[in-house]
Amino acid sequence: MGVEGLTLVGARGAPVVEPFAARHLIAGAWQGSADGATFERLSPAHGVLVTRAAKGGAAETEAAIAAARAAFDDGRWSERSGKERATLLLRVADLIDRERERIARIETLEAGKPIAQARAEIEGAADLWRYAAALARTVAGDSHNSLGPDMLGLVLKEPIGVVSIICPWNFPFLIASQKLPFALAAGCAAVVKPSEMTPSTTVILGELLVEAGLPAGVVNIVLGYGQPVGAIMTTDPRVDMVTFTGSTAVGKGIVAAAAPTLKKVSLELGGKNPQVLFPDADLDAAVDAIVFGVYFNAGECCNSGSRIIVHEDIAEAVTERVVALSRKVTFGDPLDEATKVGAIVSPEHRAKIDAYVRGAVAAGAILRLGGAPLEVPGLGGQFYQPTVVAGVTPDMAIAREEVFGPVLSVLTFRTMEEAIALTNAAAYGLSAGVWSANVHTCLEFARRARAGTVWTNSWMDGFAEMPFGGMKESGQGRELGRYGLEEFLEVKTVQMRIGRTRAPWVAPSAAG
Repeated sequence: MGVEGLTLVGARGAPVVEPFAARHLIAGAWQGSADGATFERLSPAHGVLVTRAAKGGAAETEAAIAAARAAFDDGRWSERSGKERATLLLRVADLIDRERERIARIETLEAGKPIAQARAEIEGAADLWRYAAALARTVAGDSHNSLGPDMLGLVLKEPIGVVSIICPWNFPFLIASQKLPFALAAGCAAVVKPSEMTPSTTVILGELLVEAGLPAGVVNIVLGYGQPVGAIMTTDPRVDMVTFTGSTAVGKGIVAAAAPTLKKVSLELGGKNPQVLFPDADLDAAVDAIVFGVYFNAGECCNSGSRIIVHEDIAEAVTERVVALSRKVTFGDPLDEATKVGAIVSPEHRAKIDAYVRGAVAAGAILRLGGAPLEVPGLGGQFYQPTVVAGVTPDMAIAREEVFGPVLSVLTFRTMEEAIALTNAAAYGLSAGVWSANVHTCLEFARRARAGTVWTNSWMDGFAEMPFGGMKESGQGRELGRYGLEEFLEVKTVQMRIGRTRAPWVAPSAAG
């Protein structure tokens, strides 16, 4: 046990790191930036240099878009059969499995997440590529033979075209794999921009795509910052669609920037996700799920269960149990197999988390655990304590806004109506959970909650087959499942006259 009775895992020793040299992938060739610009990423947990990456500018971004446009338009991928696409996607999945340890280690070093979690995420990503491969062989439209004896109607589903894929830092490989294989299964070409804080695993994915035999130019990777790379990817008229995962504020900016070209935009944005506990809930299971939900990935997760809404009859008992179990969660060195919670991604983000907690206390909330940066032996203070804040009222920022850290807000309710009102009060609508032994309670909550995903007596289960996405300010569009493929398809109507029976619009003259 460590600080305030917390469970800490100290440094295993400074990791030996050969900095990863990350370059752009444009038209099938690996290259640096034309002006020689680079940027670096230090490990948030260990402080060592992890990555030195080419810093993209307008020239690289425009070249990548041109390559994707040419690759799509000449049909080198879009005109391949579903079988051919599926075969390549399956090959990529096998290569991901082969490189799982390498990918997981560099993701741990760049993002600060525990190695065991990173490994599981890479395994899950490979499964997404396999599922997308299955979908590649099922792309199909409709036919209508009831339009009359001389007409046949066809509804075709065709790839939307060139897709800009902009990914975040919290799950860089997994989220790229929630988007790219589905775009490829549909027949699209893509330009991918990973976060500047976690570029390396996307570059490794590019290496695997090349090895698998993907035609040059079908997938291009540009490294760098939102300005200018992301901005150009969003506004260039040669791009047909933008899919973005990240903050709601940036998502709104993307919608505005894309509006002049009316390109399609798919967004997976923030969340303020509640777990609602009724008095008949299984408290052992619920408390464990609450602790998992708020500390998984250090709370840096759009699906974080960052607030619980607890019936007042059990609120104190639940809070006490959550605090006790929180003390047993291992925080510390992400390279240690025992660690469950690693470092916060940056000092600036840690300060933002702390500001939310301090603001809540100033507004009258009660700090039951944590509430400060955490010093881990041998690793310094780029960590944050497991934090439980009770006495939270709906008007407080910590109850309404996305903290994106290991911080749990506790609110209470008396009736189902109050629970639903609190659930739906946030501007977000990504996910929600309900805990009750009564199936009618669970079903009523699930139907009334304004959230894209509702878990009952569980939290954060995920399957490739099930669509994921939010309502309200949590975004638009869906990823995963068949709906995730449909995002990258356009619908085209073809009406065929199969007989010479069309009556003339202008009657022929008698002399004619």
